[in-house]
Amino acid sequence: MRARFKWTAPEHGMSRMSAGVIIGIESTAHTFSFGLVDSEGHSMPSCSALLRPKEGGIHPREAADHHADNSQLLLARWLEQNGLNLSDIAAVSYSQGPGLAPCLRVGASIARALSQSLKVPLVGVNHCVAHIEIGRERCGCVDPVLLYVSGGNTQVIARLGDKYRVLGETLDIGIGNMLDKFARDNGMSFPGGPKVEAMAKQWLKDNPDASLKGLELPYAVHGMDLTFSGLLTAAKGLVDRGAPLGAVCWSLQEHSFAACIEVAERALAHTGKSEILLGGGVACNERLREMSEIMASERGCLSSVPEKMYCVDNGTMIARLGWMQLKHVGPTALSESGVEAQLRTDQTMICWP
Repeated sequence: MRARFKWTAPEHGMSRMSAGVIIGIESTAHTFSFGLVDSEGHSMPSCSALLRPKEGGIHPREAADHHADNSQLLLARWLEQNGLNLSDIAAVSYSQGPGLAPCLRVGASIARALSQSLKVPLVGVNHCVAHIEIGRERCGCVDPVLLYVSGGNTQVIARLGDKYRVLGETLDIGIGNMLDKFARDNGMSFPGGPKVEAMAKQWLKDNPDASLKGLELPYAVHGMDLTFSGLLTAAKGLVDRGAPLGAVCWSLQEHSFAACIEVAERALAHTGKSEILLGGGVACNERLREMSEIMASERGCLSSVPEKMYCVDNGTMIARLGWMQLKHVGPTALSESGVEAQLRTDQTMICWP
C-alpha cells in the first residue's frame, strides 16, 4: 500500500446537517465509498471513487493502493457534500467482508482510525447483507427473494428465521465478472457490463426482428445453481466464427439473465414469497429489470430494484446496515474487527424485523 490514512479536519467552516449520523465505508473491490444514514436510518447519496484500470481486470493490490490514496480527499469531499463536521459522526460502519482482502483491510483500517479518534462505536457489516437491506429500505420491501447479481457474486437469497439463506448461487464466476471478461476480450474497457448492454441495445434497435437462431448458448441453470463460464466460452466462440459482436452481446445477456430469472422464480415458488428484489451492480441493467418485471407480473408478484446509485457498491448501504446492527445487536469489538474475505451471506445473524 503506497499511502496510509491520516485524517485532518477541513479548515473551512461547515454547517451541521444533523447530529448523530452513521458513516459507512465501502472498500470490497474497485469502489471506495463513504456514505451515511441519519439517526433515523434514512439514507443519503454516497461519495465514491472508482478504480478504472487502463487494461485488464482489477488487481487487488492496485485497488487497495487506489483506496488508500483517495481516502483523505474523499473523506473531505464527503464531509463538505453533506455539510458535516467529524464531530457529527456517531458511529463508523465498514465492510468486513466478503471482498478482496487488501481492499477490505484499507476500509477496516480507516474505520478503526475514525472510531478510535472520535471515540464512537465501530460496526463491521456483511457486504452482501448490506445490498439486501438498502434495497429493502429504498423500495419498501418486507420479505423479498433477493436476486443478487454483481461482479463477484451471483446468489438467490431469502430470509428464513434468523439468517438470509442462499437458495442458489453461481458455481464458478459471478455474472458481472463474466460480462466484464467477455467485454475485455473484445476490446471494451472496464467496467464491461454497461458496454455489453449498450451494444445489445443497439443491435436490437438495428435488427428489431432479430432471432437467437444461430446464437444459442449453453443452458446455465443447474438445479437452483448457475454456471457462467460455459456461456463465456461459447460466446467467445461465436465471435471467433464471425458472428456480429452486437448480436453476441444481445445473446449473452438474454441467456444469462434468463437463467438468473428462472432460478429466482423457482425461489419464489419454493418459499411462497411474493416480492423479488434485485441488487448488485448488474441490477442496473435495464433488460434484467425488464425480465424480472415480466416474470413477477405473470406470477402476480412485485419486482423491485433500488436506484442505480444504490445497486452498485456504495458506502450508504454499509451505513444503513451498520445503523441496523448498532440498534439491534451492538458495536463490533476491536478484537473482532478483522476482515473476512470469504464471508458468506448466510453467516450473519439477522436480529431485526
